[in-house]
Amino acid sequence: MVVRADWERQFVEYFSVRAQPLRRLAYSLCGDWHTAEDLVQLTFVRLYRHWPRIQNDSVEAYTRRILVNAFLTHRRDRRRESLVADPPERAAGDVDLTAGLAVRRALADLAPRQRAAVALRYLEDLPVAEVATLLGVSEGTVKSQTARAIQSMREALNGARLTKE
Repeated sequence: MVVRADWERQFVEYFSVRAQPLRRLAYSLCGDWHTAEDLVQLTFVRLYRHWPRIQNDSVEAYTRRILVNAFLTHRRDRRRESLVADPPERAAGDVDLTAGLAVRRALADLAPRQRAAVALRYLEDLPVAEVATLLGVSEGTVKSQTARAIQSMREALNGARLTKE
C-alpha cells in the first residue's frame, strides 16, 4: 500500500501545481470558464486512471493531449455555441475590455483545431513539433493552421475596428 500512497501523493502535488494553468489553457480553447472547469476536471479524471503508468518526462505532454482531445470531442458533440453579445457590466476604474473581447470573439470564431493550434502555439508557447504531436497532425499542418487562424483573426479584428469608426 505504500506504493499506491506514493503515486497518489504525486498526483495530488501535480494537480495542485497544474490545475490553474490547465484551466487557463482550457479557457483559451473553449472561451467559457464553466466549460473550461469541466474540461480540466475530465482531464484530471482521465489522467488519474493512468497516473501510475505515466513516465515523469511525458506527463505534461500527456496531460495537454488529454485536455485538447476533451476539447475537440466537446466541440464535435456540441451543435451550437452561444456568445455573449454585450460585455458584462464593468466596475468603475476598470480598463476598457473592448479589445480583449474582440480578440476572444475572433478566437472563438476559429475552427476547433485552429483554435487549439493557436492556443497551444502562442498561449502555451509550445514548439511546432510538440503542438503537432498533441494534435496528431504533421508540423506543416500546424504551421498552415496557425497561419490561417492568425489571418482570420486579423481580418475579424480589422473588421471590428472598421465598424467602430
